[in-house]
Formats: sequence, structure tokens, C-alpha cells
Amino acid sequence: MKVLVTGGAGFIGSHIVDAYVAAGHRVAVIDNLTTGNRRNLNPKAKFYKADVRDLAAMQRIMKKERPEVVNHHAALVSVVESLRAPLATFDGNLLGTINLLLAFGEFGRGKHRRFIFASTGGAIYGEPKKVPAAETTPPDPLSPYGLSKLLAEHAIRFYAREFDFDYVIFRYTNIYGPRQNPKGEAGVVAIFRLALAEGKRPTIFGDGTKARDYLHVADVVRANVLGLRKGNGETMNLGTGRLVTDDEIFAAVARHVGFKQKARYAPYRKGEVYRISLDARRAKRVLGWTPKIKLADGIRSTVKSAR
Repeated sequence: MKVLVTGGAGFIGSHIVDAYVAAGHRVAVIDNLTTGNRRNLNPKAKFYKADVRDLAAMQRIMKKERPEVVNHHAALVSVVESLRAPLATFDGNLLGTINLLLAFGEFGRGKHRRFIFASTGGAIYGEPKKVPAAETTPPDPLSPYGLSKLLAEHAIRFYAREFDFDYVIFRYTNIYGPRQNPKGEAGVVAIFRLALAEGKRPTIFGDGTKARDYLHVADVVRANVLGLRKGNGETMNLGTGRLVTDDEIFAAVARHVGFKQKARYAPYRKGEVYRISLDARRAKRVLGWTPKIKLADGIRSTVKSAR
């Protein structure tokens, strides 16, 4: 199968590329290397340094590669940054997605063309009354980032009808694991790990009770492999359904690093959800997918790999 992966030099995308290559697929990668890293690139994948915001570039690459599947992971992923620069967020996450859809609709090939999209469950649902949140939970984004992903989902459904291709939308919870950038504003496991390894007290925004659902990147990869052939027309949460507080994450990382000091605390940041976890029963029914890596094991292996 010929697969084009955007964001394939990034944290999640590079792991997906590795899995696709290992499965024998022919893979091409698009990444502008703003947050992606050349070290993450699989040597067996063809690489294009390009930006999804450039429609002409997407058309040229799509015409040359003629993929059967596009797996779209390139995105601006910071909630806080999206509040500071909403137009840039919509440009990258919404218009960039539409550029890909237009190019894929024109130049993609195969009887069962497919578009796989990395969306967000952590930011689309806002502050749901009931957690874990299911896909039927009304969307209520609290940030331009969440809104940009929700609008991109609508664009995918529209152009899938217009151009007659299949699609799968994955709504991710908080993903962690090897290769995650510890110097960004997202990815608390990686951020804590780096700070503690350097002997610095990390900052927790809020009182430590803010809670998320944490999923290891290897579990995300399995879903993206299954999504190559299953789940047409489905929007599916990927998560564990379990709430884990910031204090719990800090304690787990500190234990593996051997850090004895306490964290610093700062005011909550606007746009961040206080409490969210995801119901992934639809992914189990449609894909046969369930998370396999326990949080304690995942954090242990992530800290070990960073060393």
C-alpha cells in the first residue's frame, strides 16, 4: 500500500511511519521540521520537506506519489499558543487540512482511497458533564486549537463525499512516549521528565488536581495500523477512560528519575480543560482496539528511553 504521512518526523507521526514501513507499506513523509526532527525520520521512507499550508506543494507531492492513503498528523498542537495566535492555528490545522483534501481528491489513487486524521478528544469536548466522554458528547471547544480540529473534521466529511474516498477520524487523548518534545507547552510527561532529569522543579498549572487521560504512543500506532483497512466513515475516541491528575503524573515521573523535591504551582492557564477522559468502546467495536500499555509501565519505559 502507498501511504503518505504528514508530520512524519514528529512525535506520533514518526512512530506511525515506522510501523507502516515495518508492515511492508511504501511510505512518503511530509514535514516542515518546525517541531519535527530529522532524527525521527525512517530511512526507508521518502521525505519531502514541505508545509501543508502550501497548496501548490501538496498538489506537486500528491501528483508525484499518488498515495492510496493519507495519514494526516501535521498540526499546531498547543492549546496555549492557539489562544495567542488563533489565525496561525486555523491556517495550519484547518486550511492545511483542506489543502491536503483537495490535493488528495485530485491525485490520490486506488479503489478504496482513505484519509486518516489525527483529531483531539482532549480539546473538542470542553468540560463535559460526564466522563469518560463518548463520541456522542456534544463538542464544546475551549480553545482555537480544539475548534480548529473540530472544523477540520467537518471538512474531511465534506470532501470525502465530494471526492468519494474513505476516511477515519481518531480523537486522541493525551499521548505520551518516546520522541515527545519536552520543550513545548504540551506533553506533560516529557516536560516533567526533562525538568527532573536536570534537577529542576517543574511547574504544574493549577493545584495539581487537573486530570487527563494518558495513552502511550504505541497504542496509538496500533489504531493507525488497524485504521488502514477498518473503520470507514467512523469518528473514534482513543483513550483509556481513566482520569490521572497532574500530581499523579509528577509523582510517577519523579519516582523513576529519583527526584525528591516538590513541584511548583502556578495559576491555571486559560483554554485548558480541567477534567477529561475518553470512552473508547467504539474503537473496540469497530477496530478491535483496546489500550494495552499501563501508565506505570509506559512512564517507566519512556523515562528509560530518554536516558
